[in-house]
Amino acid sequence: MSTADPNIDRVIDAPSDNFVYRILPRWLWPHAQLARWDRPIGWQLLMWPCFWSSALAANTLAAEGRLNLGLFAFHLVLFFLGSVAMRGAGCTYNDLVDHEIDDKVARTRSRPLPSGRITRKNAKIFMVLQALVGLVVLLCFNTFSIMLGILSLVIVAIYPFAKRFTDWPQFFLGLAFSWGGLMGWAGLHGNLSLAAVLLYAGAVAWTIGYDTIYAHQDKEDDALVGVRSTARLFGDDTKIWLVGLYGLTLVLLLVAFLVAGAAWPAIFGLLAAGALLGWQIKVLDIDDGAQCLKLFKSNNRVGLIIFAGLVLALPFA
Repeated sequence: MSTADPNIDRVIDAPSDNFVYRILPRWLWPHAQLARWDRPIGWQLLMWPCFWSSALAANTLAAEGRLNLGLFAFHLVLFFLGSVAMRGAGCTYNDLVDHEIDDKVARTRSRPLPSGRITRKNAKIFMVLQALVGLVVLLCFNTFSIMLGILSLVIVAIYPFAKRFTDWPQFFLGLAFSWGGLMGWAGLHGNLSLAAVLLYAGAVAWTIGYDTIYAHQDKEDDALVGVRSTARLFGDDTKIWLVGLYGLTLVLLLVAFLVAGAAWPAIFGLLAAGALLGWQIKVLDIDDGAQCLKLFKSNNRVGLIIFAGLVLALPFA
């Protein structure tokens, strides 16, 4: 394949100035694209429920004078590494499952597998290597968390097929992407609680909302190839659904914070995040693909704001 065109080895919906294209050798680009290293928003959104849950657990332990600050910080590092590794492995698995569908959709046709820039064999090897990194990270946690993490693989395995049998594939994505809402608490407490379950449920609703916005980019192509999504299901009523989904997110997180006894900065952070979610709904144009992508990415700030509020709520913050 000729390399005269500097964009020939890139995917069309990733920023061309990403570090992948500035630092990594060209032969590694297809692997980086499979893992979505050139699109960090995915691992960021996977990471935030982990961070929220761990910070909420830290709040309860700090209030009891039992918080190990070093362990809390170590877990945040582990969740960062695990999010990058497992998001990459999940995306590689998803691309292997969706190889033929991706070749029929304009936005995904330039991905490494449908464009022929990597073989299925090499993609599978790369997926296993990333999963092994995730396993090493998981083994750094307590036994309860390890078992909980292994359990999540059932949902991860089902998700790529969900678009074939339900109009709610975003729900299955939410179940998988929000699993960290349980893991963070389990990592520090060694068990689960009502607060952790409520936080998990809130993160699921949040994921369905933001991924519905994302899915509006592909709704025409999805209709042609028979791929189902909440974007197609909600259609012109998307804003109404988002009010419900984002509203449910805020209510569930608020109750989780109250149950856990988090201090007022956590509530203030949640209100600020709610304002940003409200802005997304107000300005959303479901027929503007570029804007949908921009609004989808703005959820990284939502995650950061909520986490910052929980950290500031710590008694010694």
